[in-house]
Amino acid sequence: MGDKIILKSKTAQPIECLHYALNLPTSVVITGVDSMRILEQALGAARTFRPLSKDQLAALLAKTAQAAANGDYELFKTSQHFDSTAQHPEWLGGQSPHVDELAGPAA
Repeated sequence: MGDKIILKSKTAQPIECLHYALNLPTSVVITGVDSMRILEQALGAARTFRPLSKDQLAALLAKTAQAAANGDYELFKTSQHFDSTAQHPEWLGGQSPHVDELAGPAA
Protein backbone atom coordinates (compact mmCIF):
# COMPACT_ATOMS: atom_id res chain seq x y z
CA MET A 1 0.00 0.00 0.00
CA GLY A 2 2.97 2.23 -0.59
CA ASP A 3 3.88 2.84 3.06
CA LYS A 4 0.22 3.74 3.80
CA ILE A 5 0.35 6.57 1.24
CA ILE A 6 -2.33 5.02 -0.99
CA LEU A 7 -4.62 4.85 2.03
CA LYS A 8 -4.33 8.63 2.43
CA SER A 9 -6.51 8.96 -0.68
CA LYS A 10 -9.36 7.67 1.52
CA THR A 11 -10.83 5.81 -1.47
CA ALA A 12 -10.18 2.22 -0.40
CA GLN A 13 -9.79 0.32 2.84
CA PRO A 14 -6.74 -1.86 3.50
CA ILE A 15 -8.79 -5.06 3.16
CA GLU A 16 -9.99 -3.90 -0.28
CA CYS A 17 -6.40 -3.25 -1.36
CA LEU A 18 -5.31 -6.68 -0.15
CA HIS A 19 -8.28 -8.41 -1.80
CA TYR A 20 -7.53 -6.55 -5.04
CA ALA A 21 -3.89 -7.70 -4.92
CA LEU A 22 -4.97 -11.27 -4.22
CA ASN A 23 -7.36 -11.08 -7.17
CA LEU A 24 -4.56 -10.27 -9.63
CA PRO A 25 -3.03 -13.09 -11.70
CA THR A 26 0.10 -13.39 -9.57
CA SER A 27 1.72 -16.31 -7.83
CA VAL A 28 2.73 -14.29 -4.75
CA VAL A 29 1.39 -11.24 -2.94
CA ILE A 30 3.83 -9.72 -0.46
CA THR A 31 2.53 -7.38 2.20
CA GLY A 32 4.69 -5.66 4.75
CA VAL A 33 4.03 -6.51 8.39
CA ASP A 34 5.29 -4.10 11.01
CA SER A 35 2.93 -4.92 13.86
CA MET A 36 0.59 -7.60 15.15
CA ARG A 37 -2.37 -5.49 14.04
CA ILE A 38 -1.11 -5.46 10.46
CA LEU A 39 -0.38 -9.20 10.61
CA GLU A 40 -3.94 -9.84 11.79
CA GLN A 41 -5.22 -7.59 8.99
CA ALA A 42 -3.27 -9.59 6.38
CA LEU A 43 -4.43 -12.90 7.81
CA GLY A 44 -8.01 -11.64 7.84
CA ALA A 45 -7.71 -10.62 4.20
CA ALA A 46 -6.40 -14.06 3.29
CA ARG A 47 -9.15 -15.82 5.25
CA THR A 48 -11.96 -13.74 3.76
CA PHE A 49 -10.67 -13.54 0.21
CA ARG A 50 -12.98 -14.65 -2.57
CA PRO A 51 -12.20 -13.84 -6.21
CA LEU A 52 -13.82 -10.54 -7.14
CA SER A 53 -16.65 -10.69 -9.62
CA LYS A 54 -16.45 -8.49 -12.71
CA ASP A 55 -18.96 -6.13 -11.09
CA GLN A 56 -17.03 -5.95 -7.81
CA LEU A 57 -13.78 -5.29 -9.65
CA ALA A 58 -15.39 -2.61 -11.82
CA ALA A 59 -16.88 -0.93 -8.74
CA LEU A 60 -13.52 -0.87 -6.93
CA LEU A 61 -11.69 0.49 -9.97
CA ALA A 62 -14.38 3.15 -10.51
CA LYS A 63 -14.20 4.15 -6.84
CA THR A 64 -10.43 4.62 -7.01
CA ALA A 65 -10.10 5.99 -10.56
CA GLN A 66 -9.91 9.68 -9.69
CA ALA A 67 -7.33 9.18 -6.93
CA ALA A 68 -5.26 6.96 -9.25
CA ALA A 69 -5.46 9.19 -12.33
CA ASN A 70 -2.41 11.35 -11.61
CA GLY A 71 -0.32 9.00 -9.50
CA ASP A 72 -0.47 11.41 -6.56
CA TYR A 73 -0.68 8.50 -4.11
CA GLU A 74 1.78 6.22 -5.94
CA LEU A 75 5.06 7.78 -4.92
CA PHE A 76 6.87 4.54 -5.72
CA LYS A 77 6.01 5.30 -9.38
CA THR A 78 6.12 9.09 -9.48
CA SER A 79 8.95 10.11 -7.17
CA GLN A 80 12.29 9.06 -5.75
CA HIS A 81 10.80 8.71 -2.26
CA PHE A 82 11.25 4.91 -2.23
CA ASP A 83 14.38 4.82 -4.42
CA SER A 84 17.30 4.18 -2.08
CA THR A 85 19.79 4.41 -4.94
CA ALA A 86 18.56 7.92 -5.79
CA GLN A 87 19.15 8.85 -2.16
CA HIS A 88 22.64 7.27 -2.24
CA PRO A 89 24.17 7.63 -5.73
CA GLU A 90 27.53 6.64 -4.28
CA TRP A 91 26.21 3.07 -4.14
CA LEU A 92 26.52 2.95 -7.93
CA GLY A 93 30.28 3.45 -7.66
CA GLY A 94 30.51 6.12 -10.33
CA GLN A 95 30.14 5.79 -14.05
CA SER A 96 32.00 3.04 -15.86
CA PRO A 97 34.75 4.11 -18.30
CA HIS A 98 33.02 1.85 -20.82
CA VAL A 99 29.91 4.07 -20.63
CA ASP A 100 32.02 7.18 -21.18
CA GLU A 101 33.69 5.51 -24.17
CA LEU A 102 30.39 4.45 -25.74
CA ALA A 103 28.55 7.70 -25.04
CA GLY A 104 31.50 9.92 -25.98
CA PRO A 105 30.92 13.23 -27.71
CA ALA A 106 28.07 13.37 -30.22
CA ALA A 107 29.17 12.91 -33.82
